[in-house]
Amino acid sequence: MSRLILDLILHATVETMEMVLASGLIAVIGGLPLAILLIATAPGGILPLPAFSRALGLVIDAARAVPFMILLVLLIPVTRLVAGTALGTGAAIVPLSIAAVPYFARIAEVSLREVDRNLVDAVRAMGGTRWMVIRFVLLPEALPGLISGLTVTLVTLVGASAMAGVIGAGGLGDLAIRYGYQRFNTTIMLSVVAVLIALVTLMQAVGNGLARRLR
Repeated sequence: MSRLILDLILHATVETMEMVLASGLIAVIGGLPLAILLIATAPGGILPLPAFSRALGLVIDAARAVPFMILLVLLIPVTRLVAGTALGTGAAIVPLSIAAVPYFARIAEVSLREVDRNLVDAVRAMGGTRWMVIRFVLLPEALPGLISGLTVTLVTLVGASAMAGVIGAGGLGDLAIRYGYQRFNTTIMLSVVAVLIALVTLMQAVGNGLARRLR
């Protein structure tokens, strides 16, 4: 493998990690509060508002239902408004983040829902506020599950970032299409696949290790 190909793969890998980590961070910042809202406002929650909870759930599910490739095209005007362009790594972070927020919200909701209800009731019985329940019961008890959920989200974002290469988003997907597929370079195609597999394997191993340690 030539030095040029190695440089291209290294640069594309860095771009992919930028997209995945930035989108993953935004997914946590946006998705975790949504998950807490879903749990808190559900029937029997610490702030029961069933109608609001159902409406929020419908919005989240509607956002998750849109295929990512279609979402990429639909969000081109929004991407231009936010990033100033529809091309490049920075632009790809916009649709990736919008797709990741509802995805992580549902995963986080499952982890928060598995927290022992008796712990919540005990804190409330001792005069704990809703914030105390969230801060000292729900989040700490659900943390291993949240880490596992974030790992799944990051792995999904790796694949989504590769799909974003179709519209010139940069990263490994863009490299595979422009230098591999369009130029019939099998070496680059196979190298990109190998790097993607390595990234996913590494992320999953790190995530599983952190979740086990926190348990």
